[in-house]
Amino acid sequence: MTGPRAHTARPGRDRRAVYLPPPAGSARVGGPSRSTAVVGGGIAGLAAATALAERGVDVTLYEREPYLGGRVGGWPVELYDGSTATMSRGFHAFFRQYYNLRGLLSRTDPTLAGFIGLPDYPLRHGAGLHDSFRRVPRTPPLSALGFVALSPSFRSRDLVRMNPVAALPLLDVRVPEVYDRLDAVSAHDFLASLRFPQAARHLAFEVFSRSFFADPRQLSAAEMVLMFHIYFLGSAEGLLFDVPREPFPTALWEPLGDYLHGHGATLRTSTPVDQVAPTEDGAFTVLADRRATRHDTVVLALDTPGLRSLVGRSPGLGDTAWRDRVHRLRTAPPFLVSRLWLDRPVDRRRPGFLGTAGYGPLDNVSVLERWEGEAARWALRTGGSVVELHGYALPEDGDPEVEAKRLIEELWRVYPETRNARILDERHEWRQDCPLFPVGGYDDRPGVRTPHSGLVLAGDLVRTDLPVALMERAATSGFMAANALLESWGVHGHPLWTVPDRGRSRLLRTLAARGQGAGPRP
Repeated sequence: MTGPRAHTARPGRDRRAVYLPPPAGSARVGGPSRSTAVVGGGIAGLAAATALAERGVDVTLYEREPYLGGRVGGWPVELYDGSTATMSRGFHAFFRQYYNLRGLLSRTDPTLAGFIGLPDYPLRHGAGLHDSFRRVPRTPPLSALGFVALSPSFRSRDLVRMNPVAALPLLDVRVPEVYDRLDAVSAHDFLASLRFPQAARHLAFEVFSRSFFADPRQLSAAEMVLMFHIYFLGSAEGLLFDVPREPFPTALWEPLGDYLHGHGATLRTSTPVDQVAPTEDGAFTVLADRRATRHDTVVLALDTPGLRSLVGRSPGLGDTAWRDRVHRLRTAPPFLVSRLWLDRPVDRRRPGFLGTAGYGPLDNVSVLERWEGEAARWALRTGGSVVELHGYALPEDGDPEVEAKRLIEELWRVYPETRNARILDERHEWRQDCPLFPVGGYDDRPGVRTPHSGLVLAGDLVRTDLPVALMERAATSGFMAANALLESWGVHGHPLWTVPDRGRSRLLRTLAARGQGAGPRP
């Protein structure tokens, strides 16, 4: 059984990572038993369920899909030859700044031996430019200086034209102050104010904005600048990342599900929740699978459409202002994941992962057998390759079949040898359920706490006021939601870690302060 003060060791190489102590209290729930319904089995829900179950809370996790992991889940598919493969919503990079997510996964894999580090984060533009982070120093500010010095995207005449004063806020990013300054500005307009070189804009900055599956014109500049801080100028972990050695269910979620079972949790997959209703004595009734169950507390760890829909079906939840905020949440534009089983291998000289710009809708290419055991075994047996293509921020009215064809045509441009390959099987996932972080939307985003003391939110859509994003925001908010409930019962919570919460040096912070009056304004 995990002790109350476990998982506190420094999680990475950055000596300036920030430790956030948990609320104090007893080691476990004492007295009458406490029950929590966790609605949603993605990263946020699993983090909350784990944190609560470890403290002796009676946890029931409800998940509408037959598998755990949410947007990082996976499911079996039968291929053309009768064999079985695991399909998912696509490649995910587990960056070394993801302290709390990695802490969650270390419950079942203490040394994270189930991951493998990719050797590079290469970027390629359709005009022929290439960038790489392999040789870039990991510790700021050498990381930024090294990237500029090594990148062909930065030419001397471009650097002369840049507006250094407008770039000064990048040197001292703090949360939530960065939102006060830049949330009313789009990522596109912020980059324009820097007079950033066009090629470098595509290869360096927009890779961050498109990680939110959003067009830079729709995305808050504060979110993009925060990403720059987390992954580049604010953290010494660098931009290299790890990936699981096997598909997500095998490597990550099935072991964590077993871990939760071992701590007494009940996992109800294939069970969507129809309604959550507060009771007169402060508890909640959860209606799922035509059965009503009482729980002392509830964690809503749903994606944006799921949260809006459940709150809409639960008229007793929250007050009018909170319900309106939930209703105003929006999703990012659609994205497409295409996985192709080819009859011949991709050239071994190609990188296993490549970020792209200037190739129509194509944003990255992955050659899965380079690291994933299941794909490697299929490739060894057939002599082929398993290739995955991602297209982000696609048109709302786009035709999935047309966009899938365009992705494949762009693959032929990026890796020309694939033009002659026969597609033995293919799967295409068109989704639109990732949160949108629009210009001016930060103040309106709901946080972990709600008008009910026993109802909390978790997920990457939730406002945390911490320097976290994407999967790490989901995991962090899950632990925060659990800590809020544990604190109400006088139980010791779980510690958190983040990247540094401000610029790394006094000199850089002083320079950033001089730029406070400059830069783009709405």
